[in-house]
Amino acid sequence: MTDLTSADVPGLRDDDHVRGAQTAPLVVVYADLACPHCAVAHVRLQEAGARVCLRHFALKTRHPRALPLAHAAEAAAAQGAFWPFVDAVYADQGRIDDPHLWAKAAALELDVARFDEDRRGDVVAARVSRDVRDGLRAGVAQTPTLALDGVLHGGVPTAELLEHLH
Repeated sequence: MTDLTSADVPGLRDDDHVRGAQTAPLVVVYADLACPHCAVAHVRLQEAGARVCLRHFALKTRHPRALPLAHAAEAAAAQGAFWPFVDAVYADQGRIDDPHLWAKAAALELDVARFDEDRRGDVVAARVSRDVRDGLRAGVAQTPTLALDGVLHGGVPTAELLEHLH
């Protein structure tokens, strides 16, 4: 993990996806759901009991499925299943094509037709674009990038960084 410069990461918004204990330090994670390093970071942060705000840093030039996955996660969020959907995607990185996304949505008991319609909609696209734009403005250059106490940390979190989350 590489410490980057301090960053101007936007504060929490009403529509941010956050989970974890309110008393834990907040880590803003810029992630790509198609990124295997992000999947490792996701597990490590969960195991550490971190309070995580996940923001999309989905660039199709890095991973062709990045945008479709980010849009699918936001479509799942519209039905209250953002974190279960993200967990399912990261747990099975080999199955991220559309038929698998529909199966994940069905397994989470989502309305699959609504899920598919939402993920192709303008509201979802605008949300993902905002996250990416904010990440670029903050200096995010790779996934995952973790923002903790105003400092960007690129790459999978180290044991040292995870210790600061308790």
